Amino acid sequence: MAVNNAGAPASIEMIRKLVAFPTVSRDSNLELIHFVRDYLRALGAESRLTYDDDRRKANLFATLGPAGEAGIVLSGHTDVVPVEGQAWDTDPFELAEKDGKLYGRGTCDMKSFVAVALALAPEFARRGLKTPLHFAFSYDEEVGCIGVGRLLSDLARAGIRPQSCIVGEPTQMRPVIAHKGKRGFRCTVRGLAAHSAYAPLGVNAVEAAAEAIAFLKSMARRHRDQGPYDRSFDIAHTTVHTGVIRGGTALNIVPHECVFDFEFRHLPGDDPDALLAEFKRHVATRLEPEMRAIEPDAGFSVTPLSVLPLLDTSPEAGIVCLAQELSGNSDLGKVSFGTEGSQFQRAGIPTVVCGPGSIEQAHKPNEFVAIDQVLKCEQFMRRLMQRVCERP
Repeated sequence: MAVNNAGAPASIEMIRKLVAFPTVSRDSNLELIHFVRDYLRALGAESRLTYDDDRRKANLFATLGPAGEAGIVLSGHTDVVPVEGQAWDTDPFELAEKDGKLYGRGTCDMKSFVAVALALAPEFARRGLKTPLHFAFSYDEEVGCIGVGRLLSDLARAGIRPQSCIVGEPTQMRPVIAHKGKRGFRCTVRGLAAHSAYAPLGVNAVEAAAEAIAFLKSMARRHRDQGPYDRSFDIAHTTVHTGVIRGGTALNIVPHECVFDFEFRHLPGDDPDALLAEFKRHVATRLEPEMRAIEPDAGFSVTPLSVLPLLDTSPEAGIVCLAQELSGNSDLGKVSFGTEGSQFQRAGIPTVVCGPGSIEQAHKPNEFVAIDQVLKCEQFMRRLMQRVCERP
């Protein structure tokens, strides 16, 4: 489906180009990164690349403007989630426009923000930057915010310390100052195989896992019903979620192993270590004794999968005030989804999250961003020009 360019945002062609790169997290993003590097190099930007271990993926950090000064980071991730198993009405890697919306994988999460920043970069350069503008584009955000850690470590080694950061995740151009932390875990349950006709002589790892997952669900209900709450968040309480389970080989075999993955997305002030300890106490006191009465080696083991720190930026921080001014929105948000903003903050770079689109459209078939959101993002960037550029 072709895009109608009449009255389109200035960044629409850049959105089209970025969506056409199928940068699903499992695949390389180098073609996109090299395109962006060369595009910014033509504007006089200096770039740094940091790679993953296999050198199949890279982060890019590029700077326009005077060297040796702190500057403002415009941050985004280049990877997108898969499209397999989703019923798309159009090619997910070809931009399509309908009813004031731009469809394609990554249009919302979060190539439109990246595209707006890149599309307006020539104008930033033409007007002359008195404050440096940094572009930080990462890999593997969707699988645990992996790439940005290497980018930040590289900046620290190089002695580069930006003044502040704007992460363009979809917030409907509302400045967001906080998001929950996330801790992900893998639990492996060891049982004892047996013929299902003699099930009491075995230890059913799937059933033990199910009981453990039921306890996690009870924890989730308790937080839902009893808090603690922070009504500033879109989901006002800590959440507990089990997302993957694998176990068993045949119905007539008592399964000897089961593996499941679970997570806590916790409010500031809610201790994820205490939540994990509560879970471990339950399996140790209520589930493992019965299992080990039959098989001494049966039981549970829990290993970390991912850690995403929470973001909690002061409302008085300079970057927050700037984002309010640029967006024309004095309302400040707190969200449940995680971003790379927390890692910038932990690196000592005050950070706010503000970008076009709604997170409700992310990761879905027929993902889209509303054109009016893209226009608002362009207006945001043009207001930023007035603050950081020398010439009108």
